[in-house]
Amino acid sequence: MYFPLRDELEGMNMNDDIKRHSPQQIRSAFTILAFVQATLIFTIALIIVPLPKIASEFSLSSANLLLVQVAYGLPFSGLLLFGGRLADRFRGRQMLVTGLIIFGAASVLAAIAPNFEMLVSMRFSQGVGAALTAPALMAVLRTLFPNPADFGKAMAVWGGVPFLGAIIGFILPGILTNWISWRWMFVVPVLVTAVAIAVARPLLPADDNRTSANRPGLDPLGAVLVTLGISLTSYGLIASGDYTWSSSTVYVPFIVGIVLLIVFLIVERKVRYPLLPPGFITEPRRITGLIGMFLAAAGSMLIEYVLTLYLQQIRGWSSLATAVSFLPFAVTMIVANQISAPLIARFGVVRVLSAGGLVTAVGLGLLAWISRDSAYAAILLPGQILLAAGISLVLSGSAVQSTANVEQHQAGLAGGVMNMAMELGPTVGLTVLMAVAATQPYAVQGYAWAFGAAGVLFILFAIVASMLPRKSAGHVSQPGR
Repeated sequence: MYFPLRDELEGMNMNDDIKRHSPQQIRSAFTILAFVQATLIFTIALIIVPLPKIASEFSLSSANLLLVQVAYGLPFSGLLLFGGRLADRFRGRQMLVTGLIIFGAASVLAAIAPNFEMLVSMRFSQGVGAALTAPALMAVLRTLFPNPADFGKAMAVWGGVPFLGAIIGFILPGILTNWISWRWMFVVPVLVTAVAIAVARPLLPADDNRTSANRPGLDPLGAVLVTLGISLTSYGLIASGDYTWSSSTVYVPFIVGIVLLIVFLIVERKVRYPLLPPGFITEPRRITGLIGMFLAAAGSMLIEYVLTLYLQQIRGWSSLATAVSFLPFAVTMIVANQISAPLIARFGVVRVLSAGGLVTAVGLGLLAWISRDSAYAAILLPGQILLAAGISLVLSGSAVQSTANVEQHQAGLAGGVMNMAMELGPTVGLTVLMAVAATQPYAVQGYAWAFGAAGVLFILFAIVASMLPRKSAGHVSQPGR
């Protein structure tokens, strides 16, 4: 993974606390934070492949298995806004350690869970810890890079970090659970958490010394409404994969969730300290970046979900062979992540963002030619590689735009909003694309339509991104780019 902390560090402007850190210490701090962020997303995916084994071990029904699947993601996505405000209110490093303690302890207990109830409750607790940790990471990063230009360089790398965690979380269990228990997958979050907590105080910069009067207030009512609204709406969308839309399991939580979100938007216009300040996400650069994050997450999940079904159900591949087939996707993302930040520095974030959208669309267009007997080397492999390369460019550019000009007192909020866009992509985005697939009479034909529809969305995104003022990326690239 490329870190913007080698040659660039020599010219960075730093405050007194950061100046006491050597460039090597700052590189190490960034690396630790990146591993934590990747692990939060890795933990979402680590049980997806072993779900059949978990179902067999605990004798789970379809409904219970769905709970196991969503128990982590629902509190994670639902609490991100509140977690962001907590990070801004009570300081980044403090909330980071708090979130990690909850996340790590729950990971240990999930690994030894003797029954279904314990596993679900610990996965839920992991999600709570993750929702506190992810925004706090952004707050700490903003302290680590107080200069906006330096922060932009860091964000150009940061954008691809979560998705590396997601794809590794998909591949690693698919390979290892052929020989070891799914419980050993929890070793990764436990170890990363332990290391991060151990180095937090000596390695990470101290929180700023703002007084309570200078910190943003909290909005408990808004937090409850948005958490329940996002969680219930997401649950309804996820359940639509196993139940029809006429089922109360789908439409009841979905409708209630939508109503709660509408009430949340109304309440936010009246409270003194809104959870989501008016205009925060509607700034053109930020909303474009958030849409890019959403689409990249949806596209990444689409290829994982569809190709897994295609290779195992249509082509009869084993779970091990399927997991191995995604290795080129992971390798391409790692390589593309190494070059994304230098490309942004050379050509500007707008050009890179637009190019990433077009490359992704080409990859999806190639996958739209999928058929029952498509050759892996001719269709699936090049489609994977182009998609991974394009998504990496989109992620880097979107991370820069999502956090453009964010102030220290809103860094946690920015982290919460950006992570929420990433979390909603695999639920809302994938549900819409699979609804497109469901319009076709045959499964493979539906997969092709889903890939094609996603390709069209990325072309539109590339066009919209190209319309952004080039100078808006000036805090990352050279002036005027």
